Amino acid sequence: MKQTAERIFRETLAAIDIPAALEKALARSGTRIRAGDCVIDLSDYKKIVAIALGKAAFAMAQGLAGILSPDFAPDGILVVPAAPARELPGWKTFIGGHPIPDEKSFASGRATLELLSRCGEETLIFFLISGGGSALVEQPLDSALTLADFQKVNSALVTCGASIEQINVIRKHLSATKGGRLAAAAPKAMKVTFAISDVPPGEESALASGPTLPDPSTVQDAQEIARKYNLLSQFPATVQVAFERGLAETPKAGDSAFLRSRFELLLSSHELLHAAHRACEAEGYVCLCDNLTDGWLIAKAADHLLKLLESQKMANRRPVAVLADGEVSSPVTGDGIGGRNSAFVLACVRKIADRGITVLSAGTDGIDGNSPAAGTIADGDTLGRARALGIDPDEFMRRSDAYNFFERLGDAVITGPTGNNLRDLRILLMD
Repeated sequence: MKQTAERIFRETLAAIDIPAALEKALARSGTRIRAGDCVIDLSDYKKIVAIALGKAAFAMAQGLAGILSPDFAPDGILVVPAAPARELPGWKTFIGGHPIPDEKSFASGRATLELLSRCGEETLIFFLISGGGSALVEQPLDSALTLADFQKVNSALVTCGASIEQINVIRKHLSATKGGRLAAAAPKAMKVTFAISDVPPGEESALASGPTLPDPSTVQDAQEIARKYNLLSQFPATVQVAFERGLAETPKAGDSAFLRSRFELLLSSHELLHAAHRACEAEGYVCLCDNLTDGWLIAKAADHLLKLLESQKMANRRPVAVLADGEVSSPVTGDGIGGRNSAFVLACVRKIADRGITVLSAGTDGIDGNSPAAGTIADGDTLGRARALGIDPDEFMRRSDAYNFFERLGDAVITGPTGNNLRDLRILLMD
């Protein structure tokens, strides 16, 4: 079943075609394209600009360039976490840091803001947004804050146990590129955003920290989150001063920056689970999708999904599968290697010992935390194999070292960066 689970995961990734989805969404006919219920004539604009940022940025930029060619060529900025397969003519490429911003993240932020400052009423801007953009494109709102300050802030945020939504509230109120501020940087231009979402439905303003959407979070929210997770003591002195002095509020709904702005969701967890469901059924499994565990602690999520799997099995004589998307919570307690996906699977190892159950959890971006794996996989034999090697899953959990536990067993799921970034996918199988 481990081979089956990994095959389902890889077939799910293969089924998600970003350029095809963009071509369908834009539906270009001559000089006209579609942005939701709005029809835009490309010939009405003197300049076309494109900003693509995030883990799926290259595929999105490649798709847009192909759709507009040969009649229109955007002045583009492409920001990705790893070197793209090839250069795109007319696009300036930055390889930013992730999950912690680096010098190129700051350079891409400067270049993006400078390009947007030159965009007026006769400019059409395409924003192509996917997960990971929060770290990849960065500039401080307060010029007193340095790259080192931002790196310390992000390191504290990603290890404090806060949800990604809470993390992004802090980021938005410190950054000049988040929380609607890219839209505000070109207030008079026509702006169209296409997004590939790795956040819960209805929370798109958290995607890449919502650079082109009105921000529903407030300065008060940021302050409360900082207090709840005792973050101020972990932040550098300059950031502490910024909080004490008072953070600047982000643009809200009704701001003039959003009058000529459209936002369209290109791909989301719906497409992810739909593709995984088809792959499961093709393997002969009765499949159930569950989306309740988003943000849950890994132990609680594991118990819930395994109980659901067992209920499914009691109701069916055929092999059964449970699929879940979203991001479970796995606070870092040690200095090991891994992420929330490998930690989730590790939390299942004792629960499924000597049972006909297989569990896989992996990121659709191909990266799990600070590991080289997308995720990991376990079955009823995993605990016995670990004992034979003299390794204890509880000890690896305490060290936040789940990747190395599964790497020793040969059960890491390695894909490399996929060029996509929907949500994490958990696959539970029972014969």
